[in-house]
Amino acid sequence: MGRLSARAALRGLLCGVRAPGPKLLARPSSGGPSWTRERTLVAVKPDGVQRRLVGDVIQRFERRGFKLVGMKMLQASESVLAEHYHDLQRKPFYPALISYMSSGPVVAMVWEGPNVVCTSRAMIGHTNSAEAAPGTIRGDFSIHISRDKVAFITGGGSGIGFRIAEIFMRHGCYTVIASRSLPRVSMAARKLAAATGQRCLPLSLDVRSPLAITAAVEQALKEFGKIDILINCAAGNFLCPAGTLSSNAFKTVMDIDTLGTFNVSRILYEKFFRDHGGVIVNITATLGTRGQVLQVHAGSAKAAVDAMTRHLAVEWGPQNIRVNSLAPGLISGTEGFQRLGE
Repeated sequence: MGRLSARAALRGLLCGVRAPGPKLLARPSSGGPSWTRERTLVAVKPDGVQRRLVGDVIQRFERRGFKLVGMKMLQASESVLAEHYHDLQRKPFYPALISYMSSGPVVAMVWEGPNVVCTSRAMIGHTNSAEAAPGTIRGDFSIHISRDKVAFITGGGSGIGFRIAEIFMRHGCYTVIASRSLPRVSMAARKLAAATGQRCLPLSLDVRSPLAITAAVEQALKEFGKIDILINCAAGNFLCPAGTLSSNAFKTVMDIDTLGTFNVSRILYEKFFRDHGGVIVNITATLGTRGQVLQVHAGSAKAAVDAMTRHLAVEWGPQNIRVNSLAPGLISGTEGFQRLGE
């Protein structure tokens, strides 16, 4: 951004310092009024950069007749962030705030024009994006519903669970992805963090083991301080004729899909949701709505999860806990499609 250093640009962005200060320019005609040509610093923060909104922001300022006189992409260091947010260090959201602001690059821009300081504030909108008016930059582009939320996703190391985690993270959510294989879920977490710039905590657990679930939930709460969303996505499935399906094989799928969903929901309810509320989404399947060959085990397990969802929604709803189920069909490119779609 010309002579504006990265550190100065960031401090200007965070502290509201205008760079450089307003300049008064006289109109060329004698006796006419004068106007103030100002410069102000505007920045697109990490989520806006990730969502490729820089061009939209530039376009809006150019349409108002302002001139872009400098622009630079820079990475916010934690030391500068800590200096600016010193008065917020005791707030519960402070770690998440620092993590977010240092999670990716920001694009700092210096705009010039008459009354650009006041006009830019009106264009950008209310600091709280939930209250920003339509037509403002925050009102049109900010995604506040999932910002700084924490999602706990079982079966998050691959397939649907992995993509759910990615979408949440691209919308500003932190995630905990859990699977039986720690190496697999750790690799998935690295990919997700690299792609989105958000934090992703990989944990190993078996949804059939209440002790393992309890340990994982406690570790997630220690790391993030809360869990807002639970996605029950862990599942087991394979193709098998009912006539040759062993009782043990049937029980295994029921234990993972149905009992596992109940185990994680109940433990999260006990550890956090009962006192704070939350959202539970159970990933089921269309198998339970009609008969299908080779799928009596999975269809029965998912139908039970749908019934469980309705019961928990009625029982936990008054405690500000929303419980819903989502039943996708076959999705190409997933492990399940490769196993069952052939």
